[in-house]
Amino acid sequence: MLGASASTKWSFGLADIFHTSKMGFNCGIVGLPNVGKSTLFNAITAAGAEAANYPFCTIEPNVGVVLVADNRIDKLVQIYSSPKIVPSSIEFVDIAGLVKGASKGEGLGNQFLSHIRDVDAIAHVVRCFDDPNVVHVDGSVNPKRDIEVIETELILKDLDTVEKKISDAERRAKSDKKFKPEADFCLKLKNHLLTGRLARYIEAHNEEEKLWLRDMHLLTNKPVMYVCNVHEKEINAGNQYIEQVKEIAAKEGAKVVVVSAAVEAEVAELPVEERAGFLEGLGLKESGLQKVVREGMDLLHLITFFTAGPKEVHAWTVRRGAFAPEAAGVIHTDFEKGFIRAEIMKCEDLFRLKTEHAVKEAGLLHVEGRDYVMEDGDICHFRFNV
Repeated sequence: MLGASASTKWSFGLADIFHTSKMGFNCGIVGLPNVGKSTLFNAITAAGAEAANYPFCTIEPNVGVVLVADNRIDKLVQIYSSPKIVPSSIEFVDIAGLVKGASKGEGLGNQFLSHIRDVDAIAHVVRCFDDPNVVHVDGSVNPKRDIEVIETELILKDLDTVEKKISDAERRAKSDKKFKPEADFCLKLKNHLLTGRLARYIEAHNEEEKLWLRDMHLLTNKPVMYVCNVHEKEINAGNQYIEQVKEIAAKEGAKVVVVSAAVEAEVAELPVEERAGFLEGLGLKESGLQKVVREGMDLLHLITFFTAGPKEVHAWTVRRGAFAPEAAGVIHTDFEKGFIRAEIMKCEDLFRLKTEHAVKEAGLLHVEGRDYVMEDGDICHFRFNV
């Protein structure tokens, strides 16, 4: 069978798969102290980060891996009777609360900023609830101000990075004029940041400029989604704070997810079979975690493909637009190096026709080469040379 023959080629176990494969994505959870950041992290990862009603309770970045729910996996398991399931996964990094002056060393300062540099995307948790029992670091709830505080600190840190790059490029340009365009671009980027604009909004005119920008790993060049943390009763009803965040996000082209960290904490404590009923009782179709994961996948333009057989159903993630060899490399680097071809079915075809044999008989099993662009829901068997 399609998935089975792929599985028999693998001589490594699940631990090796996680070691050699790429994570779905790596997302840093950031925000001011006491916005509900660590409460949310605890709930969605069950990783045990300390949550307390005072700033800086998270001293080191806490990392948790979340398995991504996907009902297509359940259908594949039914078809193949697979005893082993490996969903795709997302790594969340809970990063200590940031305060004004962090770029100059206030609070946890540069320690925070070095942690955030390593993530692929940022989930910016914004406090959107009033509660006299939960102290706000600046004395009052104001999403616009809170967002500006964090963005300003990230910009200041990026300015420091860019200024060092300018000095380096100008020094090299004195002996080799080919470095002058890089110095000029970095100077343009510096002036852009000085206006309070994020790095991701600068116009890079060619591939060279895009490469220079990417290689600096600037904090304000990372994709962002805003996570509005609200009281339970306001998840569906909304409030004026959420509207402030949506207004800011609309200008930036950013995503907004509304969650209640307190509700997520309650859900995490329930047996799995009781969670759907609990959420339904609150008028919710899905948990906050599912919303964050879904929007995060879309934020980074990720799609899911599968390998499936009687031994295992495995979900994998790859960037939208990736070619077949790159997808094979997500499973194992040897698969990409020795790629020959990909045998591909579509989930919808298999679910409709019920068996792999029926899909083949209908002419819907396709053999694709190196130039095939992967699609969400592909079920793949990669042929490769060792």
